[in-house]
Amino acid sequence: MTTTTAGILSELDNGILRLTFNRPERMNAIDLETMNAFVDAVTNSADNPAVRTIVITGTGRAFCTGADLAAAAMNPAEPHVVMDAANALIRAITSAKVPVIAAVNGPAAGVGVSIALAADLTYAAESAYFLLSFVNIGLMPDGGASALVPAAIGRARAAEMFLLGERVSAENAERFGLVSRTIPDDQFAAHIEAIATRTSKAPRRAVELTKAALNAATLDRIDAALELEKTGQVELLVSADFAEGATAMLQKRAPNFK
Repeated sequence: MTTTTAGILSELDNGILRLTFNRPERMNAIDLETMNAFVDAVTNSADNPAVRTIVITGTGRAFCTGADLAAAAMNPAEPHVVMDAANALIRAITSAKVPVIAAVNGPAAGVGVSIALAADLTYAAESAYFLLSFVNIGLMPDGGASALVPAAIGRARAAEMFLLGERVSAENAERFGLVSRTIPDDQFAAHIEAIATRTSKAPRRAVELTKAALNAATLDRIDAALELEKTGQVELLVSADFAEGATAMLQKRAPNFK
């Protein structure tokens, strides 16, 4: 059975809960309502014994291209409200008791990168890429990226992603260690299905404790990172630099930061 709520398709079948960002007209950029719906979907599955694996992916050409700035401009929310929702989304993924698989079927940008890296197993289609271009619009990385990215690829490569705002191809993402594996596009769906089927049959309590130990060893600073990002981003979201950066992006021109 498939349900649709605020830009999220949710389907539970044979122990696999598939959560699909379903805003293809916006390249699956997400607004506040979508973030909240995603958190609810993951949280509500926590104590459902029928859920043995969660797969996150996107409809159409993209995985998730970050926050929908156009939607935010039309329906502005307080910066701390937006950041709390984004942080809750990442916490929901990392604290899920079952394996979470990110099936990065296309571009992942902004908080979309954080969503992909917060998963336990992250697979990218060859045509996908990863982009943290916050600096290009006067913002800083959020969604726990300041902890998740260095944990995967180290400080030096993370600094390049953060400070240069350049895309990383799926091929390089695998080479750097940003993703578990890159899969040819024509084999991607079958690979995700095989991995999800395998993890859905794993012993649930053993998986839960394994995840907890792994996260404690590699993401012990994730909560601190989320709070630091929230403080910084709340400041930046009301800055003149962000106003110029967002306007320039929507107008498809280079920003003129002062």
